[in-house]
Amino acid sequence: MPLTDLINRPEGKNLEFKRDLSSLRPILRTLVAFANTAGGTLVIGREDDGSLCGVDDVLRAEEQLANAIADAVRPQMTPEIESCTVDGKNLLIVKVPHWLGPFYLAKEGPERGAYIRLGSTNRQAGPEFLAEIQRAKEGQSFDRLPCIGTTIDDLNLPNIEKAFSRVGRQIDQAKLESLGVLAPYAGSLAVSNGGLILFGKEGPRLRHFPDARVSCARFLRTSKAEFLDRLDIEGTILDAVTEVPKFIRRNTRMAAEITGMQRRDIPEYSEIALREVFVNALVHADYSLTGMRTLVSIYDDRMDVQNPGMLPFGMTLEDFKSGVSRVRNRVIARVFRELNLIEEWGSGYLRITEACHAGGYPLPDWQEFGPALRTVLRPHPKISQAQVEAHVPTNVPINVPINDRQAWFLEQLRAGSKTRAADLAGHWKITEKTAKRDLAALKDKDLIEFVGPLKTGYYRLKKDDRTED
Repeated sequence: MPLTDLINRPEGKNLEFKRDLSSLRPILRTLVAFANTAGGTLVIGREDDGSLCGVDDVLRAEEQLANAIADAVRPQMTPEIESCTVDGKNLLIVKVPHWLGPFYLAKEGPERGAYIRLGSTNRQAGPEFLAEIQRAKEGQSFDRLPCIGTTIDDLNLPNIEKAFSRVGRQIDQAKLESLGVLAPYAGSLAVSNGGLILFGKEGPRLRHFPDARVSCARFLRTSKAEFLDRLDIEGTILDAVTEVPKFIRRNTRMAAEITGMQRRDIPEYSEIALREVFVNALVHADYSLTGMRTLVSIYDDRMDVQNPGMLPFGMTLEDFKSGVSRVRNRVIARVFRELNLIEEWGSGYLRITEACHAGGYPLPDWQEFGPALRTVLRPHPKISQAQVEAHVPTNVPINVPINDRQAWFLEQLRAGSKTRAADLAGHWKITEKTAKRDLAALKDKDLIEFVGPLKTGYYRLKKDDRTED
Protein backbone atom coordinates (compact mmCIF):
# COMPACT_ATOMS: atom_id res chain seq x y z
CA MET A 1 0.00 0.00 0.00
CA PRO A 2 1.40 3.45 -0.89
CA LEU A 3 2.53 5.38 2.17
CA THR A 4 0.25 8.33 1.36
CA ASP A 5 -2.76 5.97 1.48
CA LEU A 6 -1.53 4.36 4.70
CA ILE A 7 -1.24 7.60 6.66
CA ASN A 8 -4.77 8.61 5.63
CA ARG A 9 -6.36 5.42 6.93
CA PRO A 10 -7.99 5.34 10.38
CA GLU A 11 -6.28 3.52 13.22
CA GLY A 12 -7.32 -0.09 13.63
CA LYS A 13 -6.22 -3.58 14.47
CA ASN A 14 -3.11 -3.34 12.28
CA LEU A 15 -2.35 0.38 12.26
CA GLU A 16 -1.51 3.04 14.83
CA PHE A 17 -0.08 6.57 14.72
CA LYS A 18 2.07 8.39 17.26
CA ARG A 19 3.22 12.00 17.32
CA ASP A 20 6.74 11.32 18.64
CA LEU A 21 8.82 9.14 20.97
CA SER A 22 8.27 11.25 24.09
CA SER A 23 6.28 8.41 25.71
CA LEU A 24 7.88 5.08 24.88
CA ARG A 25 5.76 2.78 27.08
CA PRO A 26 2.54 3.06 24.97
CA ILE A 27 4.60 2.58 21.81
CA LEU A 28 6.20 -0.59 23.15
CA ARG A 29 2.81 -1.93 24.24
CA THR A 30 1.51 -1.38 20.71
CA LEU A 31 4.43 -3.25 19.16
CA VAL A 32 3.96 -6.16 21.57
CA ALA A 33 0.22 -6.22 20.83
CA PHE A 34 0.87 -6.22 17.06
CA ALA A 35 3.31 -9.12 17.37
CA ASN A 36 0.98 -11.19 19.53
CA THR A 37 -2.19 -10.60 17.48
CA ALA A 38 -1.83 -10.27 13.72
CA GLY A 39 1.06 -7.93 12.99
CA GLY A 40 0.76 -4.25 12.22
CA THR A 41 2.35 -0.95 11.30
CA LEU A 42 3.20 1.96 13.59
CA VAL A 43 3.71 5.39 12.01
CA ILE A 44 5.56 7.99 14.10
CA GLY A 45 5.27 11.65 13.12
CA ARG A 46 1.50 12.04 12.62
CA GLU A 47 -0.86 14.07 14.81
CA ASP A 48 -4.23 12.80 16.06
CA ASP A 49 -6.00 15.13 13.62
CA GLY A 50 -4.21 13.52 10.67
CA SER A 51 -1.70 16.27 10.02
CA LEU A 52 1.98 15.42 9.73
CA CYS A 53 4.34 16.89 12.31
CA GLY A 54 7.36 14.82 11.35
CA VAL A 55 10.19 13.49 13.49
CA ASP A 56 13.15 15.66 14.40
CA ASP A 57 16.55 14.02 13.86
CA VAL A 58 15.00 10.88 12.41
CA LEU A 59 18.22 8.84 12.54
CA ARG A 60 18.63 9.48 16.27
CA ALA A 61 14.97 8.64 16.84
CA GLU A 62 15.35 5.37 14.93
CA GLU A 63 18.32 4.36 17.08
CA GLN A 64 16.47 5.35 20.27
CA LEU A 65 13.47 3.20 19.35
CA ALA A 66 15.57 0.20 18.32
CA ASN A 67 17.45 0.31 21.63
CA ALA A 68 14.20 0.61 23.62
CA ILE A 69 12.73 -2.43 21.88
CA ALA A 70 15.87 -4.48 22.51
CA ASP A 71 15.94 -3.52 26.21
CA ALA A 72 12.22 -3.72 27.02
CA VAL A 73 10.63 -6.53 24.97
CA ARG A 74 10.94 -10.25 25.57
CA PRO A 75 11.60 -12.49 23.74
CA GLN A 76 13.83 -10.50 21.43
CA MET A 77 11.86 -8.62 18.79
CA THR A 78 13.35 -7.33 15.54
CA PRO A 79 10.76 -5.24 13.71
CA GLU A 80 11.52 -3.48 10.46
CA ILE A 81 12.18 0.23 11.12
CA GLU A 82 12.61 2.65 8.26
CA SER A 83 12.43 6.38 7.71
CA CYS A 84 10.72 8.13 4.84
CA THR A 85 9.67 11.60 3.81
CA VAL A 86 6.11 12.72 3.00
CA ASP A 87 5.30 16.35 2.15
CA GLY A 88 8.70 17.36 3.48
CA LYS A 89 8.15 15.65 6.85
CA ASN A 90 10.34 12.80 8.10
CA LEU A 91 8.38 9.80 9.43
CA LEU A 92 9.39 6.58 11.16
CA ILE A 93 7.59 3.47 9.91
CA VAL A 94 7.74 0.41 12.19
CA LYS A 95 6.44 -2.85 10.68
CA VAL A 96 5.83 -5.77 13.02
CA PRO A 97 4.82 -9.18 11.64
CA HIS A 98 2.85 -11.69 13.67
CA TRP A 99 5.26 -13.92 15.55
CA LEU A 100 4.63 -16.95 17.73
CA GLY A 101 4.91 -15.43 21.18
CA PRO A 102 3.79 -14.48 23.59
CA PHE A 103 5.80 -11.24 23.60
CA TYR A 104 5.74 -9.10 26.71
CA LEU A 105 7.32 -6.08 28.38
CA ALA A 106 10.20 -7.27 30.52
CA LYS A 107 9.50 -4.90 33.43
CA GLU A 108 5.87 -6.06 33.68
CA GLY A 109 6.68 -9.76 33.33
CA PRO A 110 5.20 -12.50 31.09
CA GLU A 111 1.84 -12.64 32.91
CA ARG A 112 1.09 -8.92 33.13
CA GLY A 113 3.23 -7.52 30.33
CA ALA A 114 1.71 -9.34 27.35
CA TYR A 115 -0.75 -7.35 25.24
CA ILE A 116 -3.09 -8.08 22.34
CA ARG A 117 -4.76 -5.79 19.85
CA LEU A 118 -8.52 -5.30 20.07
CA GLY A 119 -9.70 -2.86 17.43
CA SER A 120 -7.52 0.24 17.72
CA THR A 121 -6.63 -0.37 21.38
CA ASN A 122 -4.13 -2.48 23.28
CA ARG A 123 -5.45 -4.81 25.97
CA GLN A 124 -3.57 -6.77 28.56
CA ALA A 125 -3.76 -10.44 27.58
CA GLY A 126 -5.61 -12.40 30.22
CA PRO A 127 -4.92 -16.06 31.04
CA GLU A 128 -7.32 -17.32 28.34
CA PHE A 129 -5.56 -15.35 25.60
CA LEU A 130 -2.10 -16.33 26.84
CA ALA A 131 -3.22 -19.96 26.76
CA GLU A 132 -4.46 -19.58 23.18
CA ILE A 133 -1.18 -17.96 22.12
CA GLN A 134 0.70 -20.86 23.68
CA ARG A 135 -1.54 -23.42 21.96
CA ALA A 136 -0.95 -21.71 18.62
CA LYS A 137 2.79 -21.88 19.26
CA GLU A 138 2.51 -25.62 19.93
CA GLY A 139 0.22 -26.29 16.96
CA GLN A 140 -2.57 -27.35 19.32
CA SER A 141 -6.25 -26.38 19.44
CA PHE A 142 -8.45 -26.05 22.53
CA ASP A 143 -11.10 -28.45 21.26
CA ARG A 144 -8.53 -31.26 20.81
CA LEU A 145 -7.47 -31.19 24.46
CA PRO A 146 -8.89 -33.90 26.75
CA CYS A 147 -11.65 -32.75 29.08
CA ILE A 148 -10.26 -34.00 32.38
CA GLY A 149 -12.57 -36.31 34.29
CA THR A 150 -14.68 -37.45 31.34
CA THR A 151 -14.99 -40.88 29.73
CA ILE A 152 -16.75 -42.26 26.67
CA ASP A 153 -19.82 -42.74 28.88
CA ASP A 154 -20.25 -38.95 28.87
CA LEU A 155 -20.98 -39.04 25.13
CA ASN A 156 -24.50 -39.37 23.75
CA LEU A 157 -23.68 -42.32 21.50
CA PRO A 158 -27.20 -42.68 20.00
CA ASN A 159 -27.05 -39.06 18.86
CA ILE A 160 -23.63 -39.64 17.32
CA GLU A 161 -24.84 -42.69 15.41
CA LYS A 162 -27.94 -40.81 14.25
CA ALA A 163 -25.93 -37.81 13.01
CA PHE A 164 -23.49 -39.92 10.98
CA SER A 165 -26.16 -42.27 9.64
CA ARG A 166 -27.84 -39.28 8.00
CA VAL A 167 -24.79 -38.91 5.76
CA GLY A 168 -24.45 -42.67 5.23
CA ARG A 169 -21.45 -43.19 7.50
CA GLN A 170 -20.76 -45.69 10.24
CA ILE A 171 -19.19 -44.64 13.51
CA ASP A 172 -17.23 -46.62 16.10
CA GLN A 173 -14.70 -45.92 18.83
CA ALA A 174 -11.76 -45.98 16.41
CA LYS A 175 -13.48 -43.37 14.24
CA LEU A 176 -14.20 -41.19 17.28
CA GLU A 177 -10.50 -41.31 18.14
CA SER A 178 -9.60 -40.45 14.55
CA LEU A 179 -11.95 -37.45 14.58
CA GLY A 180 -10.53 -36.26 17.89
CA VAL A 181 -13.83 -36.70 19.73
CA LEU A 182 -11.91 -39.00 22.07
CA ALA A 183 -8.44 -37.94 23.21
CA PRO A 184 -5.68 -39.88 25.00
CA TYR A 185 -5.21 -38.97 28.63
CA ALA A 186 -3.25 -40.69 31.44
CA GLY A 187 -3.00 -43.99 29.57
CA SER A 188 -6.71 -44.07 28.76
CA LEU A 189 -9.24 -42.11 26.73
CA ALA A 190 -11.15 -39.00 27.73
CA VAL A 191 -13.68 -37.01 25.75
CA SER A 192 -12.03 -34.04 24.08
CA ASN A 193 -13.34 -30.53 24.69
CA GLY A 194 -14.69 -30.48 21.14
CA GLY A 195 -16.23 -33.93 21.51
CA LEU A 196 -18.11 -32.85 24.64
CA ILE A 197 -19.31 -29.62 22.99
CA LEU A 198 -20.60 -31.58 19.97
CA PHE A 199 -21.91 -34.81 21.44
CA GLY A 200 -21.76 -34.62 25.23
CA LYS A 201 -24.65 -35.70 27.40
CA GLU A 202 -26.46 -32.73 28.87
CA GLY A 203 -25.09 -33.05 32.42
CA PRO A 204 -21.34 -33.17 31.72
CA ARG A 205 -21.66 -30.81 28.74
CA LEU A 206 -23.37 -28.08 30.75
CA ARG A 207 -21.02 -28.66 33.68
CA HIS A 208 -17.89 -28.08 31.60
CA PHE A 209 -19.22 -25.81 28.81
CA PRO A 210 -22.40 -24.03 29.91
CA ASP A 211 -21.87 -21.30 27.31
CA ALA A 212 -21.27 -23.56 24.31
CA ARG A 213 -24.74 -22.92 22.92
CA VAL A 214 -26.77 -20.42 20.91
CA SER A 215 -29.27 -17.75 21.93
CA CYS A 216 -31.61 -16.08 19.42
CA ALA A 217 -33.69 -12.93 19.78
CA ARG A 218 -36.02 -10.82 17.67
CA PHE A 219 -36.03 -7.20 18.84
CA LEU A 220 -38.46 -4.39 18.22
CA ARG A 221 -37.14 -1.94 15.66
CA THR A 222 -33.36 -1.38 15.69
CA SER A 223 -32.22 -1.68 19.33
CA LYS A 224 -32.27 -4.23 22.14
CA ALA A 225 -34.74 -2.21 24.18
CA GLU A 226 -37.63 -4.66 23.73
CA PHE A 227 -37.85 -8.38 22.92
CA LEU A 228 -40.47 -9.69 20.51
CA ASP A 229 -39.37 -13.32 20.39
CA ARG A 230 -36.48 -15.29 21.81
CA LEU A 231 -35.09 -18.79 21.84
CA ASP A 232 -32.26 -20.38 23.82
CA ILE A 233 -31.11 -23.59 22.16
CA GLU A 234 -30.89 -26.10 24.98
CA GLY A 235 -29.06 -28.78 23.00
CA THR A 236 -25.63 -28.87 21.39
CA ILE A 237 -24.32 -26.62 18.65
CA LEU A 238 -25.31 -29.37 16.19
CA ASP A 239 -28.90 -29.02 17.41
CA ALA A 240 -28.58 -25.28 16.78
CA VAL A 241 -27.80 -25.94 13.10
CA THR A 242 -31.36 -27.29 12.80
CA GLU A 243 -33.24 -25.08 15.24
CA VAL A 244 -31.83 -21.62 14.51
CA PRO A 245 -33.00 -21.53 10.85
CA LYS A 246 -36.55 -22.23 12.08
CA PHE A 247 -36.36 -19.25 14.42
CA ILE A 248 -35.01 -17.06 11.64
CA ARG A 249 -37.75 -18.12 9.21
CA ARG A 250 -40.52 -17.20 11.61
CA ASN A 251 -38.96 -13.81 12.36
CA THR A 252 -38.01 -12.61 8.86
CA ARG A 253 -39.94 -11.54 5.79
CA MET A 254 -40.54 -12.54 2.22
CA ALA A 255 -40.78 -10.11 -0.67
CA ALA A 256 -42.74 -11.00 -3.80
CA GLU A 257 -41.44 -10.29 -7.29
CA ILE A 258 -44.02 -10.61 -10.06
CA THR A 259 -42.71 -11.27 -13.57
CA GLY A 260 -45.49 -11.81 -16.09
CA MET A 261 -47.65 -14.58 -14.66
CA GLN A 262 -44.90 -15.84 -12.35
CA ARG A 263 -44.41 -14.93 -8.71
CA ARG A 264 -41.03 -15.35 -7.01
CA ASP A 265 -40.62 -15.19 -3.25
CA ILE A 266 -37.47 -13.43 -2.07
CA PRO A 267 -36.31 -14.16 1.50
CA GLU A 268 -35.28 -11.16 3.55
CA TYR A 269 -31.76 -12.60 3.86
CA SER A 270 -29.85 -14.91 1.53
CA GLU A 271 -30.37 -18.40 2.91
CA ILE A 272 -27.03 -19.59 1.52
CA ALA A 273 -25.09 -16.64 2.94
CA LEU A 274 -26.86 -16.88 6.27
CA ARG A 275 -26.14 -20.58 6.58
CA GLU A 276 -22.45 -20.03 5.83
CA VAL A 277 -22.21 -17.18 8.31
CA PHE A 278 -23.93 -19.12 11.08
CA VAL A 279 -22.00 -22.37 10.60
CA ASN A 280 -18.76 -20.38 10.41
CA ALA A 281 -19.64 -18.74 13.74
CA LEU A 282 -20.13 -22.15 15.38
CA VAL A 283 -16.96 -23.66 13.94
CA HIS A 284 -14.69 -20.72 14.76
CA ALA A 285 -16.07 -19.65 18.15
CA ASP A 286 -13.58 -19.58 21.02
CA TYR A 287 -15.13 -22.03 23.46
CA SER A 288 -12.35 -21.46 26.00
CA LEU A 289 -13.91 -18.07 26.85
CA THR A 290 -16.46 -18.09 29.64
CA GLY A 291 -19.58 -15.95 29.95
CA MET A 292 -19.99 -15.62 26.17
CA ARG A 293 -22.10 -17.58 23.73
CA THR A 294 -23.05 -17.40 20.06
CA LEU A 295 -25.87 -14.90 19.48
CA VAL A 296 -28.32 -14.41 16.60
CA SER A 297 -30.05 -11.02 16.87
CA ILE A 298 -32.74 -9.90 14.42
CA TYR A 299 -33.74 -6.24 14.11
CA ASP A 300 -35.95 -4.32 11.69
CA ASP A 301 -32.94 -3.27 9.61
CA ARG A 302 -30.37 -6.04 10.07
CA MET A 303 -29.40 -9.40 11.51
CA ASP A 304 -26.30 -9.86 13.66
CA VAL A 305 -24.54 -13.20 14.11
CA GLN A 306 -21.94 -12.96 16.85
CA ASN A 307 -19.55 -15.56 18.21
CA PRO A 308 -17.07 -15.39 21.10
CA GLY A 309 -13.45 -15.04 20.07
CA MET A 310 -11.51 -12.75 17.79
CA LEU A 311 -10.14 -14.04 14.54
CA PRO A 312 -7.40 -16.61 15.23
CA PHE A 313 -4.08 -15.01 16.14
CA GLY A 314 -2.12 -14.16 13.02
CA MET A 315 -5.24 -13.68 10.88
CA THR A 316 -6.93 -10.49 9.68
CA LEU A 317 -10.26 -9.81 8.02
CA GLU A 318 -8.36 -9.22 4.79
CA ASP A 319 -6.91 -12.73 5.09
CA PHE A 320 -10.39 -14.17 5.63
CA LYS A 321 -11.80 -12.40 2.58
CA SER A 322 -8.93 -13.60 0.42
CA GLY A 323 -9.64 -17.23 1.32
CA VAL A 324 -6.93 -17.79 3.92
CA SER A 325 -8.05 -20.49 6.36
CA ARG A 326 -6.85 -20.77 9.93
CA VAL A 327 -9.02 -23.22 11.85
CA ARG A 328 -9.41 -22.52 15.56
CA ASN A 329 -11.38 -25.70 16.38
CA ARG A 330 -9.96 -28.64 14.46
CA VAL A 331 -12.23 -31.29 15.98
CA ILE A 332 -15.41 -29.28 15.48
CA ALA A 333 -14.41 -28.32 11.93
CA ARG A 334 -13.54 -31.92 11.08
CA VAL A 335 -16.88 -33.24 12.38
CA PHE A 336 -18.83 -30.51 10.59
CA ARG A 337 -17.04 -31.44 7.39
CA GLU A 338 -17.73 -35.17 7.89
CA LEU A 339 -21.42 -34.31 8.37
CA ASN A 340 -21.44 -32.21 5.16
CA LEU A 341 -22.10 -29.00 7.08
CA ILE A 342 -19.04 -27.27 5.68
CA GLU A 343 -17.06 -27.78 2.49
CA GLU A 344 -13.47 -26.78 1.80
CA TRP A 345 -11.92 -24.66 4.54
CA GLY A 346 -11.49 -21.05 3.50
CA SER A 347 -14.18 -21.15 0.78
CA GLY A 348 -17.04 -19.78 2.92
CA TYR A 349 -16.46 -16.12 2.08
CA LEU A 350 -16.49 -16.89 -1.64
CA ARG A 351 -19.82 -18.74 -1.36
CA ILE A 352 -21.27 -15.89 0.68
CA THR A 353 -20.27 -13.25 -1.87
CA GLU A 354 -21.45 -15.34 -4.81
CA ALA A 355 -24.83 -15.98 -3.16
CA CYS A 356 -25.29 -12.30 -2.31
CA HIS A 357 -24.36 -11.10 -5.78
CA ALA A 358 -26.60 -13.69 -7.45
CA GLY A 359 -29.58 -12.83 -5.25
CA GLY A 360 -29.12 -9.07 -5.18
CA TYR A 361 -28.32 -8.93 -1.46
CA PRO A 362 -25.93 -6.48 0.24
CA LEU A 363 -22.65 -8.09 1.26
CA PRO A 364 -22.36 -8.82 4.98
CA ASP A 365 -20.07 -6.72 7.12
CA TRP A 366 -17.60 -8.45 9.46
CA GLN A 367 -16.62 -6.58 12.60
CA GLU A 368 -14.13 -7.38 15.34
CA PHE A 369 -14.96 -5.77 18.64
CA GLY A 370 -13.55 -6.82 21.94
CA PRO A 371 -13.10 -10.59 22.22
CA ALA A 372 -15.86 -11.33 19.70
CA LEU A 373 -16.55 -11.39 15.99
CA ARG A 374 -19.84 -10.07 14.60
CA THR A 375 -21.28 -10.48 11.11
CA VAL A 376 -23.94 -7.95 10.12
CA LEU A 377 -26.37 -8.93 7.36
CA ARG A 378 -28.73 -6.44 5.68
CA PRO A 379 -32.15 -7.22 4.16
CA HIS A 380 -32.79 -7.58 0.45
CA PRO A 381 -33.58 -4.16 -1.08
CA LYS A 382 -37.07 -5.39 -2.04
CA ILE A 383 -37.98 -5.84 1.62
CA SER A 384 -39.59 -2.51 2.41
CA GLN A 385 -39.70 -1.00 5.88
CA ALA A 386 -43.47 -1.31 5.80
CA GLN A 387 -43.17 -5.07 5.25
CA VAL A 388 -40.70 -5.35 8.11
CA GLU A 389 -42.91 -3.44 10.53
CA ALA A 390 -46.03 -5.33 9.48
CA HIS A 391 -44.30 -8.55 10.43
CA VAL A 392 -43.43 -7.49 13.95
CA PRO A 393 -46.50 -7.31 16.19
CA THR A 394 -45.67 -5.58 19.45
CA ASN A 395 -47.61 -7.99 21.62
CA VAL A 396 -45.99 -11.39 20.99
CA PRO A 397 -45.36 -12.99 24.40
CA ILE A 398 -41.69 -13.78 24.90
CA ASN A 399 -42.33 -17.18 26.44
CA VAL A 400 -44.81 -18.35 23.76
CA PRO A 401 -43.00 -18.13 20.41
CA ILE A 402 -44.83 -18.48 17.13
CA ASN A 403 -44.35 -21.93 15.62
CA ASP A 404 -43.57 -22.59 11.96
CA ARG A 405 -47.21 -23.37 11.09
CA GLN A 406 -48.41 -20.12 12.64
CA ALA A 407 -45.67 -18.16 10.88
CA TRP A 408 -46.76 -19.70 7.55
CA PHE A 409 -50.39 -18.77 8.25
CA LEU A 410 -49.44 -15.14 8.97
CA GLU A 411 -47.44 -15.12 5.74
CA GLN A 412 -50.54 -16.08 3.77
CA LEU A 413 -52.60 -13.32 5.39
CA ARG A 414 -49.93 -10.74 4.62
CA ALA A 415 -49.95 -11.87 1.00
CA GLY A 416 -53.71 -11.15 0.85
CA SER A 417 -54.94 -14.74 1.00
CA LYS A 418 -58.09 -15.57 2.97
CA THR A 419 -56.54 -18.70 4.43
CA ARG A 420 -58.58 -20.81 6.87
CA ALA A 421 -57.92 -23.63 9.32
CA ALA A 422 -58.55 -26.26 6.63
CA ASP A 423 -55.84 -24.70 4.44
CA LEU A 424 -53.38 -24.76 7.36
CA ALA A 425 -54.21 -28.41 8.06
CA GLY A 426 -53.81 -29.41 4.41
CA HIS A 427 -50.52 -27.61 3.88
CA TRP A 428 -48.85 -28.97 7.04
CA LYS A 429 -50.50 -32.42 6.99
CA ILE A 430 -52.03 -31.99 10.46
CA THR A 431 -55.52 -32.48 11.79
CA GLU A 432 -57.97 -29.60 11.53
CA LYS A 433 -58.27 -29.72 15.32
CA THR A 434 -54.53 -28.97 15.64
CA ALA A 435 -54.84 -26.21 13.06
CA LYS A 436 -57.67 -24.59 14.99
CA ARG A 437 -55.57 -24.68 18.15
CA ASP A 438 -52.78 -22.86 16.27
CA LEU A 439 -55.22 -20.18 15.13
CA ALA A 440 -56.75 -19.86 18.58
CA ALA A 441 -53.26 -19.20 19.96
CA LEU A 442 -52.72 -16.46 17.37
CA LYS A 443 -56.03 -14.91 18.37
CA ASP A 444 -55.05 -15.07 22.03
CA LYS A 445 -51.85 -13.23 21.14
CA ASP A 446 -54.04 -10.58 19.48
CA LEU A 447 -52.33 -11.10 16.13
CA ILE A 448 -55.35 -12.11 14.03
CA GLU A 449 -59.11 -11.71 14.09
CA PHE A 450 -62.02 -13.44 12.40
CA VAL A 451 -64.28 -11.25 10.28
CA GLY A 452 -67.77 -12.06 8.97
CA PRO A 453 -70.16 -15.00 9.38
CA LEU A 454 -68.83 -18.31 10.68
CA LYS A 455 -69.25 -20.17 7.38
CA THR A 456 -68.17 -17.47 4.93
CA GLY A 457 -65.95 -15.25 7.08
CA TYR A 458 -62.17 -15.12 7.07
CA TYR A 459 -59.13 -14.29 9.16
CA ARG A 460 -57.11 -11.11 8.83
CA LEU A 461 -54.15 -9.56 10.58
CA LYS A 462 -55.13 -7.49 13.55
CA LYS A 463 -53.60 -4.03 13.35
CA ASP A 464 -51.94 -2.58 16.40
CA ASP A 465 -51.43 1.10 17.15
CA ARG A 466 -48.07 1.16 15.43
CA THR A 467 -49.17 -0.36 12.13
CA GLU A 468 -52.16 2.01 11.87
CA ASP A 469 -49.98 5.12 11.95
